[in-house]
Amino acid sequence: MSAKRLNPLDWTFLAGESGDTMMQVGALMPFSPPDDADPSLLRKLMDEVRASAIAQPPWNLKLKYPNRLANPLQGWVEDDNFDVEYHIRRSALPSPGDERELGILVSRLHSHRLDFHRPPWEVHFIEGLEGGRFAIYFKVHHALVDGYTGIRLLSSSLSSSGVDVDTPMFFSVIPKVRAAKAAVSPKVPTMEALMTLARAQFDTSKTITRVLKDTIFGALKPEKARDPALVAPMQAPKSILNQKIGRNRRFATQQFSLERLKRVAKAHGGTLNDLVLAICATALHRLLSELDALPAQPLTAMLPVNVRPKDDPGGGNAIGAIIASLATDIADPYERLQAIIASTSAAKAQLQGMTRNGIMQYSALLMAPLLLARIPGTVGRIRPAFNLVISNVPGPTKPLYFRGFKLDAYYPLSIPMHGYGLNITVVSYVDQLNFGFIGCRDGLPHLQRLAVYSKAALDELDDEVGS
Repeated sequence: MSAKRLNPLDWTFLAGESGDTMMQVGALMPFSPPDDADPSLLRKLMDEVRASAIAQPPWNLKLKYPNRLANPLQGWVEDDNFDVEYHIRRSALPSPGDERELGILVSRLHSHRLDFHRPPWEVHFIEGLEGGRFAIYFKVHHALVDGYTGIRLLSSSLSSSGVDVDTPMFFSVIPKVRAAKAAVSPKVPTMEALMTLARAQFDTSKTITRVLKDTIFGALKPEKARDPALVAPMQAPKSILNQKIGRNRRFATQQFSLERLKRVAKAHGGTLNDLVLAICATALHRLLSELDALPAQPLTAMLPVNVRPKDDPGGGNAIGAIIASLATDIADPYERLQAIIASTSAAKAQLQGMTRNGIMQYSALLMAPLLLARIPGTVGRIRPAFNLVISNVPGPTKPLYFRGFKLDAYYPLSIPMHGYGLNITVVSYVDQLNFGFIGCRDGLPHLQRLAVYSKAALDELDDEVGS
């Protein structure tokens, strides 16, 4: 049986897997019923699932060496004994279930490790929500599907019409394949072409070397000589976010109007991403202050950058990264946002002139200090590479439906790990931006307050615009 080899980044996610650091991402998708909703939909859906045994790639792929995740020869092979009923399950809340009870259930489900002897994904249909609503909770290992690809694949299995009651199950949808390029006769490369390629490689190497010198070695300069807006790895302060974690998770959500976010961001001279960082920073500033755990130095965040071409069908991982200050040492929310804008602008300027591969190579070097967290006894004793990850993933721009039920929101769940006990991901859906806060249950008390404080943070910045 031939195996599809993993790329280095996919392999890294497998190598990072442990009993406490499950490298799985997920989504919580609540749905509202139509007026003529069938109350037995989920029971009938499970009957349909049992009758459907065929799964399409990547949902039918399992690891060739499930007992040795970090095997350098690791690869994906088709599961000849695919058991769909194992992967898709039906759950229920005590009716009528509310958002808090739903969050508790999803927190527990996301705390369980995937089975690597099977394709590493699960879906739970959750009924019992008030108003006849139900939810789908989905999780998949990051080595199989990244967040960008996961959203595209799930969205492609939903309908743009509320009257379409024959929406196929996502795992049975045949994946789109990029059109093959027209065949051309092989040519012997000319000396000029070889020299052009060599110059491009040399220019990429020079750019990466310059950027590393400016960031990493620049951080070693005396404080007065540094660019205060530019953040390097290992510049983050120690904090309660950067301790050893357990396997149990807490999950909280928040939702904002995209129109409002864009208006406030523009009024303050920043981008939507800058405002997202400021909202998270202000919520963290308040929570850590209450816990008497706010570092004197500013927290820093790693921001993943998607580097896929627009027509890329997805699969595997293709991401770059920058590191930015959250300016949590600044008390005033408006001044904090301005400091964040300066930091992200400096970080993005570093990537100018790089190719896609160059950005990925540079990002891998920035992330190299993460490996220090794998050395026993280092977590909590040395400075982290950064304090947390904050991701912004574009989602569907039009309303989606499943068997006539309307998708209300798309809340992402990502990956806490040893030394990095909090992860915040946001996903856009139609005219809303959905926040997913996930962290270590034991290491970060009162995580749910981050969702509440994020709303207060936006209100504060919005009031500043109106004043």
